[in-house]
Amino acid sequence: MRIAVAATPPVALPTLDLLKSSKYQLVRVITRPDRPTGRGRTSQPTVVAQWADENNIDCHKPEDDVQLAHSLHDVDLLITIGFGVILSKELLKIPSRGSINLHFSLLPRWRGAAPVQRAIEAGDHLSGVTVFQLDEGMDTGPIFVTKRFAIDSDITSDELLHELSLLGPEAIMETLALIENGKKPTAQDSAGATLARKLTKLEGKIDWTNSAESIHSKVRAFTSNPGAWTVFRNENLILQQPEISALRLKPGQIEVRDKKLYVGTATSALIFLKVKPSGKPLMDASAWINGVRISAEEFFGE
Repeated sequence: MRIAVAATPPVALPTLDLLKSSKYQLVRVITRPDRPTGRGRTSQPTVVAQWADENNIDCHKPEDDVQLAHSLHDVDLLITIGFGVILSKELLKIPSRGSINLHFSLLPRWRGAAPVQRAIEAGDHLSGVTVFQLDEGMDTGPIFVTKRFAIDSDITSDELLHELSLLGPEAIMETLALIENGKKPTAQDSAGATLARKLTKLEGKIDWTNSAESIHSKVRAFTSNPGAWTVFRNENLILQQPEISALRLKPGQIEVRDKKLYVGTATSALIFLKVKPSGKPLMDASAWINGVRISAEEFFGE
């Protein structure tokens, strides 16, 4: 079977590694065009494009549907993994055996752009991966394979994405076997479907009048992009690695005890182990405390 993979993020790499060494023929990688990044705004390829170059795999970077159609003209199956483009019905029909997607949630829960982050933010205890047949909808196609993964109470979105990326290759290989054997996918039950909207920087602002549990989930969900943040002395401050304490403080109130940073919420205070001041790298909260010298009755969010 001749396979093309359309992907952009690092979570695609474990699946690409396995496909390259499998019995299937990975003939092409399709990814987004190079884009300016960093302060110098120099043009950089995606990590998937870099992987293709390192592994001598043909790499296409289509700018439009015409170019994308050309990239698909000689393949049996297309696999998409975080490609970031909704493909038209005409494009999906080009591969002779269709098109499938590796999605990082247990569909129909969390259809959309940020399923891992929204699952953590909502306090879900279970996540996983789903391989489904692409159709014109947003993650609405019939399902081939699902793999479940329990969400730890302190896991971040970065960590969960990594864990799910390691489940992806197994799910993809099982799906390829099903396709070879002529098995049909099972239609999704849209009951209970939820939308995983893309995260925004503004949405990352912490509301200290919420509960410790809610803020704890939000901070972990927004780690490390776009970041959960608050305002301190008129500058933004990103907060990471929260822990729920037994201490009670006013919402947003800052207190330092035993060189630890405590912040009040509507319920228990949270301890934060890492902070990222504006324009500076991520650092231990204890080091930040030493530099800023917290005054009595100071608050975040003001």
